[in-house]
Formats: sequence, structure tokens, C-alpha cells
Amino acid sequence: MSISTNDLKNGMALNLPDGLVTVVEFQHVKPGKGGAFVRTKLKNYRTGSVVDKTFRADEKVPLAIIDKREMQFLYREGADYVFMDTETYDQVHVSPSALGESVNYLKEGDSAVLPTYLDEVLGVELAASVELLITETEPGLQGDRVSGARKAATCETGLVVQVPLFVEVGETIKVDTRSGEYLTRA
Repeated sequence: MSISTNDLKNGMALNLPDGLVTVVEFQHVKPGKGGAFVRTKLKNYRTGSVVDKTFRADEKVPLAIIDKREMQFLYREGADYVFMDTETYDQVHVSPSALGESVNYLKEGDSAVLPTYLDEVLGVELAASVELLITETEPGLQGDRVSGARKAATCETGLVVQVPLFVEVGETIKVDTRSGEYLTRA
């Protein structure tokens, strides 16, 4: 299925020769001389890279239908992550390479949205923050109250986060999934 570049919208997915991309932004340009064109900023679904691409006005581009389903992370099987569709109860095995950095924020039982294209999982969309249990960190030293001082803490998923000195092993913290930074104690 094709769509005219005049009908592009932000968030639309396109299946271009250079890969599966989503439209980040677009702009119709009508110069004084010559034909109109559409300037776009496209983000590659698989690599995350953003490229600028220009199309002629009313050029046909292949549209891709991305199916976004809410799934629950069940467990790891070998290297794969097993998710269950919350509506159909179908189980899907997803490789860590398709999930990228998101594996650092996934705990068993967590829900996430998995965008798929032709039965291929393209990644995972997580909540803005997740709660993770601290499994390992150095104890905070008594009297060490340097403002803004941080120490490394390992979470239950293996993610290492810089946390304030007062955070101890066994506590649950909130972590921003976009930046990987400590937000607050949960």
C-alpha cells in the first residue's frame, strides 16, 4: 500500500528501501522556482538513527502498518525473552537484539507495548519510569553528607545506576527508562 508524500503525518511508518522508518517531522516546501517538495526527518525503527530525506511533492512512498500490542514479559528462555499477548494469550519469543537497552528495565510480570511489522518485533515501548530493586551497593558512610554525592548500585535486572549515598540494598528505586537515571525511592 502506498501513500502520497502530501499526506504524510508525524508518527507514520514507511517501508523505504533504506529500511523501516517512522516520520519524526515533515515540511512541505514550495520554492519560487521549480517544483514543490517535502522535507522529512525519519527515524529508523531497527537502528534508531535519524536521517533527513527529501521527496518530490505527491511522490508515492510505501506505507507500513505497525501493529502495537500490549504484552506481558513472562520469563527468559535461553537468550530470548518470552512475552505473552494479554488479549490472545499467544506467546512470542523475542531476541535481546530486538529489545536493545530496554532489557535493563524489564522484570518478570511487567507489561510493555511491542510494535510488530509482519510478525517481526521491532522493539519495545516501556513506561516513562520503572521500579527496580537494589541488589548490590556499597553502604553509605556515616557522616558523609556531601551534597549530591552518588554511588553505583546494581539493580535486579543487572542495570547499574548512580544513586544517592542514603540508598541501601533491598530498597526499591524509580529509574527513568529514557535516560537510565535514578529518580527517587519508591
